[in-house]
Amino acid sequence: MGLSHTFKRIVGLLKPYKGRLLLALGGMIVTAATEPAVAAMMKLLLDKGFSQAHTFSLWLVPLFVIGIFVIRGLSTFTTSYMMAWISGRLMSQLRQQMFNRLLDVPLGFYREHSTGHVINTMMVEVQQILDMLRSLLVVLVRDSLTVVGLLGYLFWLNWKLTLVTIVLVPLIALVIRLTARRLKRLISQNQEINAELMQTIEETTRARHVIKLFGGQTYEAKRFEHRSERLRGFMIRMASTMATTEPITQFLNSFSISVIIVIALAQTGDGGMTVGGFASFITAMLMTLTPLKHLAAINGPLQRGLAAGEIVFGLIDASPERTTGKILDQRVAGRLVFEQVSFMYPEEKQAALSNISLSIEPGETIALVGMSGGGKSTLVNLVPEFYSVSEGRILLDGVPISDIALTSLRAQMAMVSQNVVLFDDTVAANIAYGDDHPDHARIQAAAQAAHLSDVIEALPEGFETQIGDNGMRLSGGQRQRLAIARAIYKNAPILILDEATSALDTESERAVQLALDTLMKGRTTLVIAHRLSTIEHADRIVVLQDGRIVEVGSHTQLLGANGVYAHLYHLQFSRN
Repeated sequence: MGLSHTFKRIVGLLKPYKGRLLLALGGMIVTAATEPAVAAMMKLLLDKGFSQAHTFSLWLVPLFVIGIFVIRGLSTFTTSYMMAWISGRLMSQLRQQMFNRLLDVPLGFYREHSTGHVINTMMVEVQQILDMLRSLLVVLVRDSLTVVGLLGYLFWLNWKLTLVTIVLVPLIALVIRLTARRLKRLISQNQEINAELMQTIEETTRARHVIKLFGGQTYEAKRFEHRSERLRGFMIRMASTMATTEPITQFLNSFSISVIIVIALAQTGDGGMTVGGFASFITAMLMTLTPLKHLAAINGPLQRGLAAGEIVFGLIDASPERTTGKILDQRVAGRLVFEQVSFMYPEEKQAALSNISLSIEPGETIALVGMSGGGKSTLVNLVPEFYSVSEGRILLDGVPISDIALTSLRAQMAMVSQNVVLFDDTVAANIAYGDDHPDHARIQAAAQAAHLSDVIEALPEGFETQIGDNGMRLSGGQRQRLAIARAIYKNAPILILDEATSALDTESERAVQLALDTLMKGRTTLVIAHRLSTIEHADRIVVLQDGRIVEVGSHTQLLGANGVYAHLYHLQFSRN
């Protein structure tokens, strides 16, 4: 995305707020118009106010001064309030668009974008865009109009001296151009380091137990310090690059002022300029320095905003999951067929799955076993189409899952993973997650089936107890059972159990395994288990090795074959 396209897109965000924007612009115009009035007042006071015969009432002076600053105050307030209102709406709008897109992106998105990068984009980069818009609107409109108004007044006072002042404009523009390229490169690198620093903070808070247990405090402190120092270095270089503009501009201003003073003194000697006219001219010229300095410094916020815009729009424009496919109008039977399915993760050289062919009947329980990295989790992630197959196809009740709408496809499935994900909400809300109209009776039944009733009764507010960040107020086994209760509540015809009992103690595992056995009846179930004792009663066991199916059969058949499964089984029980 080019910078010009990014800029047009950012400016396009303002279209829905034309009315308020016009009010803000009107305030800027009024504020700019008060600047020449102050300089004109100086001329009037010096030329006529201090003479013996006043040509105007002295009471007009305070009325004029107070009136100017009252008008200026009202216009400045109008501008500030409207810009704050517009900025707030734009911030909410952009963050909502990014958040909505995060809900729609495929899981592969997170292989390329870290959590820290996403958080940094939503929280920091959006602010850079808003800072740029405020700078552009306020500086380009108010300060530009102020400069134009003051220059117009200067021409009216003395056009010869004003021509000397105008020489500053192209020189300042040249200074801005020379610093723009370096500034753009530094800003881009600064944003990358800032995202890395955000990622370090996110990882440290998430892995706090590991850090304390393995004594990683020193390592994490050094890692944070390294990235923080890199960020500081880029900020200093950015600041020095932007700061070079100001002294150069001030030097040009001082040179121009010194020349003007000499010429004005010469003209005063010839009777060409009054004392009031000279004071008014110098006042007006000095008043142009501040807006000119703002115009010279606008390059920094502009480059930061454009760089941030590319990142923000890159997230908003990220490719979502497909939205095509037909809606299933009834509960499926649950027949799954894998036809020569292969899959390779993006940017990987070796396929995670190769030529998988497998037919699963409705209500059948299939256990997937094998060494880590064999492709078990990848295979079950293809069923709800978290990833799309690279080759072959998967059919559900004879229909390719690629022809079924994702929302409809996933409504037929429930999943319990070894990495439990819970929300900082009530117990009831976590069990009925995704149900807009939760049924309390079903919630209670699901909790009872997952052997959570005693746990919930002991909580301060029962089902309405807040469980904290990812259920931190619960034990590991309780969190696992809560995830199982969520799957039981959904009552889907297809179950995916990825080490669903891994975090349970022996007593809880027996209880929950009984609940799962009851739950799996009449449902197509895919079970991933490393503890082979938990899947001995599966209808069939599929052994995966290096992304391929090497054995299929019942527990008894595979032990009798004395192959890979038998080796894994004997190896596991010999350790026990």
